[in-house]
Order: sequence, then structure tokens, then C-alpha cells
Amino acid sequence: MTTTALFILLFVFMFMGMPVAVALGLSSLLTIMAFGHDSLASLSLKLYETSEHFTLMAIPFFVLAGAFMTTGGVARRMIRFAIAAVGHLHGGLAIASVLACVLFAAVSGSSPATVVAVGSIVIAGMVRAGYTESFAAGVICNAGTLGILIPPSIVLVVYGAVTETSVGALFMAGVVPGLLLGLVLMVAIYIVARVRNMPRQPRASIGEVLSAGRDSIWGLLLIIIILGGIYGGIFTPTEAAAVAAVYAFAIAVFVYRDIGFKQVPEVLIDAAKVTIMLMFIIANALLFAHVLTTERIPQAIAEQIIAWDMSAWQFLIVVNILLLVAGAFMEPTGIILILAPILFPIATQMGIDPVHLGIIMVVNLEIGMVTPPVGLNLFVTAGITKMSIGQVIRAAFPWLSLLLVYLVFITYVPAVSLWLPSLLG
Repeated sequence: MTTTALFILLFVFMFMGMPVAVALGLSSLLTIMAFGHDSLASLSLKLYETSEHFTLMAIPFFVLAGAFMTTGGVARRMIRFAIAAVGHLHGGLAIASVLACVLFAAVSGSSPATVVAVGSIVIAGMVRAGYTESFAAGVICNAGTLGILIPPSIVLVVYGAVTETSVGALFMAGVVPGLLLGLVLMVAIYIVARVRNMPRQPRASIGEVLSAGRDSIWGLLLIIIILGGIYGGIFTPTEAAAVAAVYAFAIAVFVYRDIGFKQVPEVLIDAAKVTIMLMFIIANALLFAHVLTTERIPQAIAEQIIAWDMSAWQFLIVVNILLLVAGAFMEPTGIILILAPILFPIATQMGIDPVHLGIIMVVNLEIGMVTPPVGLNLFVTAGITKMSIGQVIRAAFPWLSLLLVYLVFITYVPAVSLWLPSLLG
């Protein structure tokens, strides 16, 4: 009865148009008041304790680091380096755009930020070079999803906090799948470009490539500092986030000088707005997770699935379908916070590695970013290009089908996700 009431209230509130965070918190509160035994005082204490999770402290710092990197000229320098490196290939400007998304994803941790930072520069350039606007928009819309897979990913931090999985292991697990997906997109672009005889850029000299690389190296060093620091035992993921924020500030203000001291308060306010939004969602979702745990809902579902004698590969099919449907209607953080507490114990009992499950969930959520009706990357791309949502959906669809094939590969070849964390112990 409690479970039924909880989920009915949640979906009723969401269909009424309530924000996900409010729907989570209100449905949890009403369910506890009607069926539970907790007092409101104990609930407030529980909410404070869970939202004080040490791992969650990484989120505001990663958001702040991404804000400094996005506001400054880091994306422009990375795009210049990518064009110098691969622009001479067939479809080189499009391939360079994907490479730029890979590089910028490694310093932003956000898909929409990657689409805005890279897309606002390269889409217009691709159109001027002879590409169709539809092709350019489709490439950037899908390549921008790498922002939540390649570390530092805020979504992976949230998953780690909810499931108590090592964030360092999750970050390393995202490296190979992220780079591989970028490579898959680049190879697909190259094949299409050869067939359609798409334009190529003049080959850059070695000096030009080295010059562009030197110009962008300060931004690229951020990912080395984060991952190297974590796996070198210098600092924890949360401490790495704080170091990243200070480093991004220093690079943007003192090295590149793209941001003056007068602009710093504005960047801080923008980062604070994003942080408050994320933490409000997380706090309400943790209350929702508390209700699930108290009522033993995940354990009951796990026992039922095991009673059905469902194998691990069949369970992963169910997981993918569930996440793809959820991704079409909700944003990634909310999905992780709602579904991870339910799916995690079941996967653990079936012998599925928690780190592998995290990568599967994030790849599903990447697809959700370009799936109507609520795919955020679709709206961001439409805003940049002034195309209609329908046009952007049609432009993104061919690449979306490629992401679905890649999802199957990642789901059933766990070594892709687990090789690097295993190698590093």
C-alpha cells in the first residue's frame, strides 16, 4: 500500500507539471505522514544527514570549475587545436567538432555546457564551410552528450554518492567508453563524408598544430590534475573538485585572461544557481530514497525478480528499456536519484559490477539527452541554431541510432568499462 501510494503520488504530481524535485519531496512527505511512523523532526534530521554526504560536496566545485572554463575561451582554443589536428580529413571540420566536444567534456562535466560552448562556435563555421545546418546540428547535439560520460561527470558523482560506489573508479571507468564513443562518431562522420564528398580543410603544418596545442594545454591539464591527483593518492574526488575550481579560476583570470575580476562575481552567481538547483533535486530525492529504503521496496523488487529466475542479461535489457523511457521525460540527475537505489541492490545480487552498472546508466542518460520530448540537448541546439525542435530531432536521429547500437555494446561488454579501473587497482 505504501509503495503504491508513493509512486502514484509521484507520477500524479509530475503529470500536473510540478518540478521533479518538488514532486519527489512532496510525494515522500505525504506518504510518510499517511503510512509511516517517522516524525517530521526525524525526517528533517535524516534529510540533513543524507544531503551532508562528503561525496556530494564535489558537485558545487565541479560546477564552478565548469563555469570558469565555459565562460572563458577554453572551448575556442580546443576547437582551434582540433581543427589543426584533423581538419584536413574528409568531413574534417565535423570530426574536429566531435574531438572538441571530447576535449571540452573533460573539463566541463556537463552535456548542455558542451553543446553551448562548442556548438555556438563550430555550427556556424561548418555551415560557412559548406556543410548543411542539419548535419552540423545533428553532430553537435549528439557529441555534446559526452559531457556526462567523460570525467569529471557530475552525474557519475551523484551515482557514486547514492550507491556508495567509488567516484574515482567511476571516473576511470568513463574514460575508455567516452573516448570510444567519440571515436565511433568520428569514424561514422568520416564514412559519410567520403560518400557525400564533404569539404576538407587545408592541412595544417606541424608548427600550427603544436602552436594550437600549446595554446589549449592549460585547459587540457585540468583532466590530468583531476584524474592524476585521485589515482596518485594526492587527494580524494571531493578535494580534486576543489582543486579543479581553483585551477579553472586561475587559468581563466590570470593565464588566458578571458575573464576580468569584474566578471568573476557573475560567474560565481551562475555556478551558485546551478548548484542550488542540483542540490535541491538531490535533497528531495534522498528523502524519496529514504522512503524506499524504510519500506524495503528495492529488496522486495529484487526478491521478485530473482523469484522469476531472470538472468543478468535479461535484467540488463529491462534496465535499458526503463532508462530509455525515463530519459525521454526526465533529466539525468533525477533519474539517477530515483532509479539507482532500486536497480543497484538487484544488480548487486545478480553479480553485475556496480561500476559497470553506473556506466550503463550514464550511456542511457546520454541517449535521453537527445530523445524527445524532454531531451535537453535538443532544446539547447535549437536555441543555438534557431532551428525548430522538429528540425533538430530529425537532424539528430541518424546519430541517435548509432548511440543505441553503442549502448548494446557497452551493456554486454563490461571489459570496456572495467578495464582501466581494474588496471589501476
